[in-house]
Amino acid sequence: MRKVLLMSTSLFLLAACNNGNQSDKQTPADDGIDYSTFEYKVDRFADIEILRYPVPGFNSLSLQQKELVYYLSQAALEGRDILWDQHNRYNLTIRRVCEGVYENYMGDKSSDNWKHFETYLKRIWMANGIHHHYSEDKILPEFPQEYFVSIVKGVDPGRMPFRDGMAADETLNEILPVMFDPTVMPKRMNQSSGVDIVATSAVNFYEGVTQKEVEDFYNAMKDPNDNTPVSYGLNSKVVKQDGIVTEQVWKLGGMYDKAIERIIGWLEKAAAVAENDHQKEVINTLISYYRTGDLKTFDDYSVKWVTDTSSRVDFVNGFIENYADPLGMKATWESIVNFKSEEASERTRIISENAQWFEDNSPVDDRFRKEEVKGISAKVITAAMLAGDCYPATPIGINLPNADWIRRDHGSKSVTIDNITFAYDKAAEGNGFNEEFMWSDTEREQAKKYGTLTDNLHTDLHECLGHGSGKLLPGVDGNALKEHGSTLEEARADLFALYYLADPKLVELGLLPDNEAYKTEYYHYIMNGAMTQLTRIQPGKDIEEAHMRNRALISNWVIEKGKADNVVELQQRDSKTYIVINDYDKLRTLFGELLGEVQRIKSEGDYGAGKNLVEKYAVKVNAGLHKEVSTRYEALNIAPYKGFVNPVYKLVTDSKGKVTDVTISYDENYVDQQLRYSRQYSVLPLKN
Repeated sequence: MRKVLLMSTSLFLLAACNNGNQSDKQTPADDGIDYSTFEYKVDRFADIEILRYPVPGFNSLSLQQKELVYYLSQAALEGRDILWDQHNRYNLTIRRVCEGVYENYMGDKSSDNWKHFETYLKRIWMANGIHHHYSEDKILPEFPQEYFVSIVKGVDPGRMPFRDGMAADETLNEILPVMFDPTVMPKRMNQSSGVDIVATSAVNFYEGVTQKEVEDFYNAMKDPNDNTPVSYGLNSKVVKQDGIVTEQVWKLGGMYDKAIERIIGWLEKAAAVAENDHQKEVINTLISYYRTGDLKTFDDYSVKWVTDTSSRVDFVNGFIENYADPLGMKATWESIVNFKSEEASERTRIISENAQWFEDNSPVDDRFRKEEVKGISAKVITAAMLAGDCYPATPIGINLPNADWIRRDHGSKSVTIDNITFAYDKAAEGNGFNEEFMWSDTEREQAKKYGTLTDNLHTDLHECLGHGSGKLLPGVDGNALKEHGSTLEEARADLFALYYLADPKLVELGLLPDNEAYKTEYYHYIMNGAMTQLTRIQPGKDIEEAHMRNRALISNWVIEKGKADNVVELQQRDSKTYIVINDYDKLRTLFGELLGEVQRIKSEGDYGAGKNLVEKYAVKVNAGLHKEVSTRYEALNIAPYKGFVNPVYKLVTDSKGKVTDVTISYDENYVDQQLRYSRQYSVLPLKN
């Protein structure tokens, strides 16, 4: 629940604005990368654009650090198929059959149907499965079922990965309804009100059980008096065997054994070249967790990880985020390998050093504030490898760990991913988005002047302080908000950031150049939350994804609550709708009021109030506005979704096998990378 994803259909990172603050320059260090010729755009299909990101500073790392990055990157890539299987139990079969056809079909590849097939394969690669990575809806092929059958059977069966020795017909009978029937597994994660959200979700976290059975299963484990509870259900699938509800744990010797074995192997190599003893202990504790599946060991690892603030190279690896689980308990597999960007981390250092001031001056009830803020560490990082649920689509910021008691007692670690936002920035240059959707030249000029700075600062505040702020009242279950927990947690962090962006304290600390800069982020946030993010929604659909719900909730709430004072309005001009903010001071006050209520909901575990807030403001879409905005957006020819390819790292060894260097290259394209990953990092059975 702690990721910041790309905020809008076109990232709000425009021309870099230094404003005298060197830490906010969008000019990477000279690292042998020719930025004048660097190709950021890799591929374009459907509603998706694939980009590549540079890794400035990699060549300046020590050999030991580069070797560490390499081993951690290999460990990251080995978890790919775990995520695919978690998203749906048929995903691996469908992907491998499609890849088998793509690589081996010798028939006509010039037809429209073949082109539709290629696009389908590219889309499921992007989504890590057959359901859209943002909307949760199943990706329906634009080619006929009969055509798919013909091209599958048109390939030598010896070259096809049919499951468990099954023939083509048996495999097709199993996957065809899943692929083509819109009524079969229509949503990866369903959070619709009034239905069994476990039974109606296509994720592979549950099998043969109902929502009530799962909730009862875990409620029986929980001790309301435990101040350091484990994250129940984080690393397991719940099934019913012989009428008994039980868990299949993701660990060595358990579910996903073969992939986890390889992850462990690379982590062992990483431990051998760790920067220091603390980092080595972090890695070894993670290995122990993978071997045992013990959630107490995971907590031990998380505490050691969050207190490792001296290592330059860092990583996330494991079952971390619960966005894909309708009950908000089970975590998908992910990994990011990174290293600290020293100069850019100055602003996060300032924020974290003043964490107590922000907590003490928060507009929430005193009962819900932390008396003492502990262990807030923050940095700006350079991503070196994206994997699992952070690839191809990736967050721009992360705050971990997720366990409330660890955050309370040991603090949290926050990162803003500098080179990812830089790549978005470069790819978005000159796309016409602001000219089309902003009300006037005033907003556009402010965007040019302050856009990069305020967007980065919003992410910093969201991650460094927002998620780490506030506290639960004694006895409140951290999962009390259930399916709405992710949306409300993201809203809480966003509101914290928005409220403080307008505080004079940020100017005093040198984080903003003046008291006008914050208006840029305010305008953009409301424009995106109320209007432009609708371009990601299919006609007639509700908003499903937690970050989108969060932004809609905040924007629609302040528009409604500020109506009497005309704080924010939707104005028409030339038959087009625009956001107009008439009173920025009152808008800040509204952000503070909503923050106070959302924090109360979380602190008290008020499920009913949270549910009402989400369902009233965050789910439904104005059909007329949606159609208008989509038409305007389509005319710009901007892909609403972005994904990435990774760089390629190679070990250089001497005649005795000793590592002498690690090289990095950026020439691999999207298709080649996906196919290589499938060949190199696929050891799981087709069905798990």
